[in-house]
Amino acid sequence: MKKLLFSLIIYFLPVCTLFAYTEKNLLQRKTSEERLKELLVLHQQWVAYPDYTDRQGWDALFGEFKDVYIRRGEKALEYRWQVIQAMDYIEYERSGSRKIMENPYNENAQTLTDLFLAELAEGKGRFIEPLANGVFYFCEMTSWALSAHVRLQHDNRTLPNHGEHVIALASGEVGAELSWIHYFFRDELDKINPVISQRVRDEVEKRILKTYLETDHFWWMAMNYKPGDMVNNWNPWCNFSVLQCFMLLENDTDRLAKAVYKTIRSVDHFINYSKADGACEEGPSYWGHAAGKLYDYLQLLCDVTGGQLSLFEDPLIRRLGEYISRSYVGNGWVVNFADATARLEPDADLIYRYGKAVNSTEMMAFSAFLRKNEQAPQAPNNRRDVYRTFETLRFHHALSTVTLPYSAPATTWYPETQFCYMRTRGGLFFAGKGGHNNESHNHNDVGTFSLYIDETPVLIDAGVGTYTRQTFGDERYTIWTMQSLFHNLPEINGTQQAFGAKYKAEQMKFTPANRTLSLELKQAYPQETSIHSWNRTYRLRDKQLEINDRFSLKSPEKRNKLHFLTWARVDRSIEGQIDMEVQGKKARLSYDRNIFTSSVETITLTDPRLSNVWGKELYRITLEAKELSLSGHYRIVISRE
Repeated sequence: MKKLLFSLIIYFLPVCTLFAYTEKNLLQRKTSEERLKELLVLHQQWVAYPDYTDRQGWDALFGEFKDVYIRRGEKALEYRWQVIQAMDYIEYERSGSRKIMENPYNENAQTLTDLFLAELAEGKGRFIEPLANGVFYFCEMTSWALSAHVRLQHDNRTLPNHGEHVIALASGEVGAELSWIHYFFRDELDKINPVISQRVRDEVEKRILKTYLETDHFWWMAMNYKPGDMVNNWNPWCNFSVLQCFMLLENDTDRLAKAVYKTIRSVDHFINYSKADGACEEGPSYWGHAAGKLYDYLQLLCDVTGGQLSLFEDPLIRRLGEYISRSYVGNGWVVNFADATARLEPDADLIYRYGKAVNSTEMMAFSAFLRKNEQAPQAPNNRRDVYRTFETLRFHHALSTVTLPYSAPATTWYPETQFCYMRTRGGLFFAGKGGHNNESHNHNDVGTFSLYIDETPVLIDAGVGTYTRQTFGDERYTIWTMQSLFHNLPEINGTQQAFGAKYKAEQMKFTPANRTLSLELKQAYPQETSIHSWNRTYRLRDKQLEINDRFSLKSPEKRNKLHFLTWARVDRSIEGQIDMEVQGKKARLSYDRNIFTSSVETITLTDPRLSNVWGKELYRITLEAKELSLSGHYRIVISRE
């Protein structure tokens, strides 16, 4: 039983999740398997890119980046392909480290891409033989899945089983890239030895095509979906890879229609799971893998049906896209609930293409804003995802012509996901959330908030450290970044929030007229907390945030605490106020000294995924009530100075 629970938690498959799953089935309502037999464009006639021998076409596509790709390929000419050993996979089980296996894997994958794009850019055959070595290397691998994802095998172990194939994030992308290599270079590889291109075809066939058609058990497919199951970014991501493989390698109409329709049924579950408000509960850094991959899938589906199957006119698809422009705070900072990172360079090219497809002026203006603030144009480099690289190159010039002005709305409210963003003319940005504690990439953080001054975070969400086995295992909530104690939340009667969909916000209400967000936190804490009610209200004024907690407890046994997390330098030398300063921005947290005593804990950051964002230390401010109380009212004011 424990092993089963462990595997469920790994892949975020909750037993019960609260969300607005609606049987929209937008794609299935537009087509059928039989109809697809008429719509699908066969024999790769849908491909919008030049043939390998079309030098003028590739020169135009690569444009100013042509030499960049050639230089990358030149660096890869003498690359020694790294063998991933059995114990590298097993290390994930032993220590929880993913890097032992993933580092050489990713270097091999990047080299394959560099050689592939360099040959397309130059077209002289100089990179064909090294590319053949890379192709042969990947064909010789037992599995293309990462050690953390090999556990999709029935034995739940991390050493690849040669008799069972796993379609996961990386394995799907490698299958798609090898399919593109086969499409462009089959003739060139045949000049070396026809076995190479045939081997590619055979390996993609058994690992991706046959496996996809003959199995329904991968959780991300949602083919055995039950109410309460989670469908996250894996779904459009993997289905997008599978769709590429089929459309590049399969030309049997019946088999192709069957496969494409299965991807449609699967992706519909992701769309059904997506809330009508369009928010991504996984956070902005996952938007490119969730809504972004959904866009890629839908664009490819539109292309391979000759433009006859499209969802881009649907308002939901547009709202899913505009979440990224709403969640951008400024100066590289984004709202980072869940496992999302606080610093992000959003993909301007992807946002532009998505915005253009759904006719979102907001997204296209945002993409132009991002491009304008880039130091210099960068050659696209989407490791393993060559389709996104090709599309970025194809629309790169069009983005440079966009002159739309970008401005974010003053307030954004996601009523189903329960996210709230508010901006003031005084330079404050507030982000608060409700939700429940079994969201995708969940932290126990119902009711938390972040506060920014002039686009600089002051009161923060730390985010997540380097992914390990523990991150997605039954030890997840032993990690401090996942606990409500290290979010901007109360510790009530000595108790923190608990994991599970039943631990949720209630009575959440947003009033834009006076910029007020309120919610009941009682249900986010376990029963032993003995809460009768804990209502928290945030009110954002021009230059200050007011927090009011009104509570009543059944049997108070420990003093309540209010926690606040910051990366700012903290000064609490004056009782009743705590001064914070970071990057020239100053804020003051004021509290009633007759009710609270204050303390500050230093959290040393040793994980580079955290320290690269916040520096060497974070600070947890704690206000501890001086008395046990059956009921009361706590008022905190945070103002910019």
